[in-house]
Amino acid sequence: MTETRFDVVGIGNAIVDVLAHAEEEFLVQNGLNKGTMTLIDPETADGLYKKMAAGVECSGGSAANTIAALASLGGQGAFIGKVKNDDLGEIFGHDIRAAGVAFDTPMATEGVGTARCLIFVTSDAQRTMQTYLGACVDLGPNDVDPELIASAKVTYLEGYLWDPAQAKQAFIKAADAAHNADREVSLSLSDPFCVDRHRDSFVDLVNDHVDILFANEEEIKALYQVDNFDDALQKVRGHCKVAALTRGEKGSIIISGDEVHIVDAEEVSRVVDTTGAGDAYAAGFLFGYTNGKGLAECARLGGIASGEVISHYGARPETPLDQVVKNRF
Repeated sequence: MTETRFDVVGIGNAIVDVLAHAEEEFLVQNGLNKGTMTLIDPETADGLYKKMAAGVECSGGSAANTIAALASLGGQGAFIGKVKNDDLGEIFGHDIRAAGVAFDTPMATEGVGTARCLIFVTSDAQRTMQTYLGACVDLGPNDVDPELIASAKVTYLEGYLWDPAQAKQAFIKAADAAHNADREVSLSLSDPFCVDRHRDSFVDLVNDHVDILFANEEEIKALYQVDNFDDALQKVRGHCKVAALTRGEKGSIIISGDEVHIVDAEEVSRVVDTTGAGDAYAAGFLFGYTNGKGLAECARLGGIASGEVISHYGARPETPLDQVVKNRF
């Protein structure tokens, strides 16, 4: 087996997030579907950006957030994602490396610019995301280094990136490289609208390539086209080694074979912004998993990481997560 260098390597969209508060009326006036992620063109991105309130810019992207949070817990992480050699690309690279993550994907030198996600946070802490993918869509199998994949205990795939055909090829190449090295593969379903677009291929991906599946309640119901969570829970059983299903304030349920673990959500004094909650949960869970913790403890670590992230604006930790965990255990 290849020498282990990393706990997790993530593959996903390399995005710079712009977060700002928004009133409900703003969402209605601009036709934004509250609480979801919508892909937009550069013209729409420019128009919405001009209308935004004063915001905060930070390196983002779902899988990148997960790997950054993993590093904050003390884990060893690497990330594969495409940016252009422009100002936003430099911001992304600086931020993720500063978080302690290995990031060596070559920058694009031509074509569209680095991706950005405009995140409108309402007073109920719900986030509505409008994403221009830019250079992200150019990530392909040539960006996946099989030796890097083989050096990680788990390869984590971001469902949002499943849109472009060459990204699908990159995912399959990475999954095959991981399994050929006796490593494991994890997938986040990312968003119910993402699931709706790719349901059949997601089902095949889970059945054929995924060991550890992350999904929230709406995503897992969308995947199996059922109306209630209990039916979805039964449907996913046996289709992967571990399914970690999150339910917001209800906590999470972990299924692995005949094992079922019901884990309460961590107490949070104030919910400010739910952006990145699922990303942080996956980080905590995978940190525990790659360090030999039991599944219930993995879920609790996920809940603690998620609780820190939703207590402030932005999808990445403000307080080092290793300190937060130390104070909770």
